[in-house]
Amino acid sequence: MMDQTQPTLTQSALRGLACRCPRCGKGKLYAGFLDLRPNCEACGLDYAFIDSGDGPAIFIIMLAGAIVVTAALIVEVRYQPPFWLHAALWLPLIAATTLLPLRSMKALLIALQFHHKAAPGRLIDREPK
Repeated sequence: MMDQTQPTLTQSALRGLACRCPRCGKGKLYAGFLDLRPNCEACGLDYAFIDSGDGPAIFIIMLAGAIVVTAALIVEVRYQPPFWLHAALWLPLIAATTLLPLRSMKALLIALQFHHKAAPGRLIDREPK
């Protein structure tokens, strides 16, 4: 029988970084590069609750932007290379720093969403006094 206990925050984070099911940690989360499976093949968790939105992309853009802009400014100030060399250096770095961590960051935010039982905001129906 599968273990239904709530995972710790560390377990949830590690499952997310490994792109595994946030409940059992065994099933794969993705069917493609960023396409989610409909459910976990190991425990059957329905992935319909998942809505990571633009959060992972925003984190990655901010981190990648800081890394690439800092590196480009340092190279420009120290060596003053031609613009074509800047393009040759920074375009591959931009691709690497944005695309490589995107799967893991999206899966991490999904796992944390599951761990904290996050849901869309709702208005509370109040009883009349």
